[in-house]
Amino acid sequence: MHLDVQDLRNFYYRSALGRAAQASMRLRLRDLWPEAKGQTVAGFGFATPLLRPYLNDARRVLALMPGPQGVMPWPAGLPNVSVLTEETLWPVETGHVDKLIMLHGLETSERPSELLEECWRVLGPGGKALFIVPNRAGLWSRSDRTPFGFGRPYTPGQLESQLRKHQFLPERHSAAIYQMPSERRIWMKAGALFEKVGRRMPAMIAGGVFMVEASKRVYPPKGKISKVPERRAIGVLEGMTEPVPGRA
Repeated sequence: MHLDVQDLRNFYYRSALGRAAQASMRLRLRDLWPEAKGQTVAGFGFATPLLRPYLNDARRVLALMPGPQGVMPWPAGLPNVSVLTEETLWPVETGHVDKLIMLHGLETSERPSELLEECWRVLGPGGKALFIVPNRAGLWSRSDRTPFGFGRPYTPGQLESQLRKHQFLPERHSAAIYQMPSERRIWMKAGALFEKVGRRMPAMIAGGVFMVEASKRVYPPKGKISKVPERRAIGVLEGMTEPVPGRA
């Protein structure tokens, strides 16, 4: 079940807790992908909080939002790059995306296998995808006061297994959102301390979300490759005149 785009917008752009979550994820993302100069960057679900840093140097930025969620114009004050799309049929040519960010897309999808197949389709050779999902062992997946309390939370092993089944190769891991999922003043004040300490703890224990960077795996042709020699005429008699009738 996808959340409504208005609820997601209100959380990330109009609440202190949402802005803190946005800052934490964006910091980890910039550690993994510091730049995207000349590349095509796409986000699916509600990835706009993480796409803004790439607007200046990327060749193209796309914000793909699934139909059940709804769409909003983005970015504010600039030409719109967001589009409403079918969950498993994106208006993107095959192999044209260099970097793909999925946030609030996989855990809420009713067709995760088909969704991952679409991710694989749009990525180009050497393309990278970053999947951000609620941590099953974290506190954020247990609270329905944030968007991370909806859908299916994952463990790192569950997500990696699903990615490998769809021809993705997990490469790097990270985590984010270490503070408490509460807007109470005492927890918000301690947010910076939680973030600092949490980065030194195992991701599967401390982080509210974890991130898996995966590359597109392209398999070679299956089976044995047999070479069939091409038949060519032997030009031994080339240049000889044709026989004249009646001449021995």
